[in-house]
Amino acid sequence: MPCSSRNLHPELSLEKKKACLREILSSMKTVLVAFSGGVDSSFLLKSAHDVLGSRNVLAAIGDSETLAREEFSEARDFLQQYGIRSVVVKTDELTNEWFRANPRNRCFYCKDELFGKLKEVLSAESLAVVIDGTNADDLHDHRPGRKAAQAHGVRSPLAEAALGKKEIRRLSREMGLPTWDKPAVACLASRFPYGERITVESLSQVERAEEAVKRLGFRNVRVRAHQSLARIEVDRENVAELLATEIVSTLKALGFLYVTVDLEGFRSGSMNVPSD
Repeated sequence: MPCSSRNLHPELSLEKKKACLREILSSMKTVLVAFSGGVDSSFLLKSAHDVLGSRNVLAAIGDSETLAREEFSEARDFLQQYGIRSVVVKTDELTNEWFRANPRNRCFYCKDELFGKLKEVLSAESLAVVIDGTNADDLHDHRPGRKAAQAHGVRSPLAEAALGKKEIRRLSREMGLPTWDKPAVACLASRFPYGERITVESLSQVERAEEAVKRLGFRNVRVRAHQSLARIEVDRENVAELLATEIVSTLKALGFLYVTVDLEGFRSGSMNVPSD
């Protein structure tokens, strides 16, 4: 593939990266897009739709208890707005004991379940390849799900075109996508320390807690659950504002015994900090 020799070179101009992405997508002919509704997969999906046409692109939403209902709804709205064909794929990672045990490679088991189901859709729909929204920045983060993607032959066109998060947001804004400034999205299982078992009940508790914080007007929100303690992350400049609310009583009503606000503020992947 002509673009392969340019893979992962961040010094390329944005215009060249855009051209590379279009070239990569064009070479695929038909694609099944693993679609979460986040910034990256939304940009990838719309780009594929523009390059390949509606008949050659199918979006797949992996739906389970680890996906917040708000995110599911927003993903469906995006698909409807752009008239993109889609399918909802029910995943059952919570039936996997390895996933429920929440080891450091938990994401591998989640993605293995998802991509296994997507390969079935790929075959049924006679499409060429599954693609996901992994970007160039993700390759330098703790991403066990990448091993599952590689095992299932999933391609990551954004990473192949050396596009990072800031560039994807910029291009999304230029395209007029409503997701260009959307806060980072992560599955609800990421709210628990590694080694703490994941249950349907605990996922629901965290989801309702985050909904409560968002209703107060905060955009970047994580409620990290440390057993009976809820650790809330919002943007650092909003910490004082959050402390002035009644969020403690709200979260205690959801079953948390203790509620704290993280003074470092919101940051993706804070559960990946080594404990030793």
